[in-house]
Amino acid sequence: MPNRVLRAVVVTALLAALLSVPVAGQDSEGGPHWWNERVFYQIFVRSFYDSDGDGTGDLQGIIDKLDYLNDGDPATHDDLAVTGLWLMPIQPSPSDHGYDATDYKDVNPDYGTLDEMRALVAEAHARGIAVIIDLVINHTSVEHPWFIASAAGDPQYADYYIWADENPGFRGPGAQTVWHAKGDRFYYALFSPSQPDLNLANPDVTAEMIDVARFWLEDVGIDGFRVDAVKYLVEEGRALENTSSTHAWLEAFHAAIRQIKPDAVLVGEIWDGTPLVAPYVGDEVDIAFEFDLAAGLVRSASFGLPGTLLRALDPVLRMYPPLQYATFITNHDQDRFISQANGSIEAARRGAYTLLTLPGVPFIYYGEEIGMSGRRTLPNTDNERRSPMQWDDSAHGGFTTGEPWFRVNPEYPDVNVADEQADPASVLNAYRTLTQLRAQSPALQHGDMILFESADNRVLAFARHAPEQTLIVLINMDDKPTTDYALSGSLPNVTFVEAVSLLDGEIVAAPELGGYGTITGYQPVPELPADSIMVIELVP
Repeated sequence: MPNRVLRAVVVTALLAALLSVPVAGQDSEGGPHWWNERVFYQIFVRSFYDSDGDGTGDLQGIIDKLDYLNDGDPATHDDLAVTGLWLMPIQPSPSDHGYDATDYKDVNPDYGTLDEMRALVAEAHARGIAVIIDLVINHTSVEHPWFIASAAGDPQYADYYIWADENPGFRGPGAQTVWHAKGDRFYYALFSPSQPDLNLANPDVTAEMIDVARFWLEDVGIDGFRVDAVKYLVEEGRALENTSSTHAWLEAFHAAIRQIKPDAVLVGEIWDGTPLVAPYVGDEVDIAFEFDLAAGLVRSASFGLPGTLLRALDPVLRMYPPLQYATFITNHDQDRFISQANGSIEAARRGAYTLLTLPGVPFIYYGEEIGMSGRRTLPNTDNERRSPMQWDDSAHGGFTTGEPWFRVNPEYPDVNVADEQADPASVLNAYRTLTQLRAQSPALQHGDMILFESADNRVLAFARHAPEQTLIVLINMDDKPTTDYALSGSLPNVTFVEAVSLLDGEIVAAPELGGYGTITGYQPVPELPADSIMVIELVP
């Protein structure tokens, strides 16, 4: 193990020396990165839409539903204004979830073909939608040809995985078994015996993964990757997570991606606390999912108290390069938000208001925008968190004309896209309103955040300021209206002559600025309705 680690450090150091790395937080011209102007939508292909009636969602199904996500016409207002897609694993795999590939350069036949994937990318790009896919670097399937050859002692692949002649005996971070018998040897697999870890200390494996990335970026034309299980990539003896070798390897991989496609994005999944996640961002990944912030958002929106969110937000604003983190509410590995919030539609709307006005790059998990439920009750599976999308109240929720691969939520006659489109108070229309506003707002996309104090502790209040625009956001998380929510804080020291509520076009009171841009006792309207959002543009 020490020799492998030393070799990894040497290899990554050489790669980093040979490859140029851009400045974090800026594009090549010093402006905001393109991903900061996007709203991403996470899709589990198997569950999104079945185009051919075989019960399994597919790539053609996503193409068929692109107009729901973004019809490409900014003059229309009945789409989600999504400008980025993250597709969960699409490579061939023996599992439903796909996080154990058997071939890194092909498409799961359940989902379609490489040509259909290229067609999806082209159709998405025509609508201004970027496409990223999951890249599972940490491990493969036991059915991958590399592992079969490695287990058989093929000299070319013998060191592609991590083997020991005797069981080292230590366990994983969750006390799980990580060494598994194969013949008279043992291989290392952190997550499952069916998912053996690749030996990324082997430069040949590193070269393979760079070649895989090149294939998807150049041949298929995608725009980047969500990199799975980042903190586990390279082990150092019994140190299994967040090792210096992992950081070094990832820095070199990031630089290699920049050589292949300079504007490609790497989104890191580092499921850990903010102080451990933030150091990855910049030279190793471009943005990383903010799990602490997501947990704070869920709790605040569920209970109607912004305090938990604000406590999580403080280190985020201090520790990351400006705006370079991915915000979300829940994902495919977690119980869905509305299930955590005891079915509260009001909480789901508050979650939308918060997610889509915070700084960072927002990701929406498919179905979250309609308030789909999903809580793990079955052992050793997350299928209930990844159930088929609910499109209408027809059989199987309009997901398929066949028998779905997994049962559709029984709530689908009441919770579905078709019904919510017509309901102005629906969760879907809360999302649409805010995604469309964000698509037109430079302040929401890449503006600084300035927090305000409110006399009402159930009101989340802040400004988003960019050179082009200044906004004030007020979210009343209470289930009652409030008339005593006076704001205090500071703004750029500019005289604002008018204030416009962007969601209804009404003129409201503009703040009067004191010395150094301070505001005291500001209330733009006499009353904030219950469970509501107000976004005010200040006109200088």
